Amino acid sequence: MLDVKQWSLDWGGRTLTVETGRYALLTNASCTVRYGDTVILATAVMSKNTRDGIDFFPLMVNFEEKMYAAGKIKGSRFIKREGKASEEAVLSGRLVDRAIRPLFNQDIRNDVQVILTALSFDGENDSQVPAMVAAATVLSISDIPWKGPIAGARIGKIDGKFILNPSFAQREQGDFDLFVAGVPEKIVMVEAEAKETPEDEMISAMQFGAQNLKPVLDFIAKIQSEVGKEKMDFENNLSEIEKKLRETEIKVRDFIKSHVEDWIFDVPKKGRTERVAMVDKISEAIKEMLQTEGAEEQIQTVILSRVKIYIEEFITARILEKGQRLDGRGIEDVRPLHCEVGLLPRTHGTGLFMRGDTQVLSVITLGAPGDKQTLDTMEEDGTKRYMHHYNDTPATYGEAGPLRGPGNRAIGHGALAEKALLPVLPEEKDFPYTIRVVSEVMGSNGSSSMASTCGSTLALMDAGVPIKKPVAGIAMGLASIGDSWKVITDLQDIEDGPGGMDFKITGTRDGITAIQMDTKTEGLNWELIKQTFKQSREAREKILDFMIQTISEPRKEMSPFAPRIVTIEINPDKIRDVIGPGGKVINKIIDETGVQMDIEQDGRVIITSSDAVGMQKAIEWVKALTHEITAGETYEGEVVRLEDFGAFVNVLPGQDGLVHVSEIAWSRTNKPSDVLKIGDKVKVLVKEIDNLGRVNLSIRALLPKPEGYVEYERPQRNDRNDRGGRSGGRSSHGGGHRGR
Repeated sequence: MLDVKQWSLDWGGRTLTVETGRYALLTNASCTVRYGDTVILATAVMSKNTRDGIDFFPLMVNFEEKMYAAGKIKGSRFIKREGKASEEAVLSGRLVDRAIRPLFNQDIRNDVQVILTALSFDGENDSQVPAMVAAATVLSISDIPWKGPIAGARIGKIDGKFILNPSFAQREQGDFDLFVAGVPEKIVMVEAEAKETPEDEMISAMQFGAQNLKPVLDFIAKIQSEVGKEKMDFENNLSEIEKKLRETEIKVRDFIKSHVEDWIFDVPKKGRTERVAMVDKISEAIKEMLQTEGAEEQIQTVILSRVKIYIEEFITARILEKGQRLDGRGIEDVRPLHCEVGLLPRTHGTGLFMRGDTQVLSVITLGAPGDKQTLDTMEEDGTKRYMHHYNDTPATYGEAGPLRGPGNRAIGHGALAEKALLPVLPEEKDFPYTIRVVSEVMGSNGSSSMASTCGSTLALMDAGVPIKKPVAGIAMGLASIGDSWKVITDLQDIEDGPGGMDFKITGTRDGITAIQMDTKTEGLNWELIKQTFKQSREAREKILDFMIQTISEPRKEMSPFAPRIVTIEINPDKIRDVIGPGGKVINKIIDETGVQMDIEQDGRVIITSSDAVGMQKAIEWVKALTHEITAGETYEGEVVRLEDFGAFVNVLPGQDGLVHVSEIAWSRTNKPSDVLKIGDKVKVLVKEIDNLGRVNLSIRALLPKPEGYVEYERPQRNDRNDRGGRSGGRSSHGGGHRGR
């Protein structure tokens, strides 16, 4: 019934295995890819019918995390099944999507869906590498038209040596984490986070990764030759309506060309409003032409939806021929910049960054260590202290529409800005705050993700977060037709033509911190990539120069509305005293002072509050609970128990000492109850801590000694073993406790 076939390859010191014929047999194609013990199932399906009236290729790429893959049962108490895709799953799906999309015929109007399902995860080999290989393999062996194969690999660097497909532990140790996809000669997708890596080093790493793709490409080609299906003949099986559409498109392009100087290049169009008006004007002229010629309504609809694409083609050609951009800028010019900080009165820090019509307001919120995000995904457990969230609305683009939650694009842009700034954040031990950045995109007209990176740098400095260096980002574009190309700095809207790219690079003056690249071509050659890095560095330095004119370094003082954090170091053995049985003590402190408290296993008690009075009260409370009494100290305590041999006095929370009857007064005291009663406040001196840890106190040592005083010799009594007393111990579990 099953016709299972397997192929294996030794790659990067591990076995890469592809299997077909076992699962999902009703698809256009399916396969599993195993790398180590991480296994990805890939399925590819193409709908039989076209979607009429759309002007884009409807590709869907989904990455499905399965908790069983990692042997986990996660979720809330009530829901234990997988729900909405996690941010990590969304980012993995986007990674693959950006790599495979350029290799499809963009005129296809059939739905194509690639689903990548993690069936097994070994905790060592990340799922993105086998997912990329699985997507390339399943598309190659399917009958779906696709110009692959490509392959993808992850590159790290430890101790000056490049590493192919490093483990999670190696990625933590490395200087950068780089993912490349393509073929040795051309790259179609790049994703990277780095610790200020120089441009030439990053290029070398990309080339190393590209060269290591060849064994996998040959491997996929071998599998395709053995089990691959014949590709559908899309070009020679066009419907009559598609043939008419293509004939009409030729006429439309000629029509635009005859008016190109008057309609497009008459005057520089610096703002988005001017460019939108230009597109609208041309659309109206084309609509009138089509109606005059009696074009079918369906064709009119499609043509009018593609007007912007036709205009982009002419703009690309003009850039290549004359170096002329629509807004009058040179190829390497950055749009006008504008920066502001400190705009909102009650937030902890704000930064406004504008580049042309693109405008982003980034807002900082500082929180307690306990405000960290808990990670609960297939691949990750733990916490996250820095979060960057990106928001846009229809108004961002000058449009009206329903408000929905963040989509995949917003999640991706936020993740990129987060990577960009992580390397310059202070260490947690030096700045124990949880940090959340929200970038509100007020206007989008080219590279809002890079604007959010710049705005967030400004906001962090405004908030007094001691970042090591400012970070800026720039989006690089491409004008290309065939083998002719020019890299354009600071990409915006209508310049992103069919032969374009979106190459985002962030960094400090000293190196790159993050990269995200995708292209509309079949790949970027190495000469083009080197030129992109060169221009991006020059642009990044210009932007940094401008930003520091607004704020050059982090503020010395934080906002008065930001919480303050005080860290107290205590003996780890005293943690139980602060927590108390069942959290009783720590919860009482929180209730009565209004602070947040986090206790780490190494004895650090981290107190967070915006209320100075409550903060001080909590500090004194913790110090009292954990103070270790020493001889010679004085206290004001409360009498808590009376015995014939002495009085027990509580000097600190949970800590009592004994005032022997002979130490109550200079005069003879027969019984403590003759002088003291329970509840009395008395000043005591710590005489000694005996070898059993018992605290011996004296009241009379703090009183004036009577003139001519003669010490009374009291008969010896064996009463020391009957001290009793209250236990100062607290039963709890220690580190990481927060109360409640």
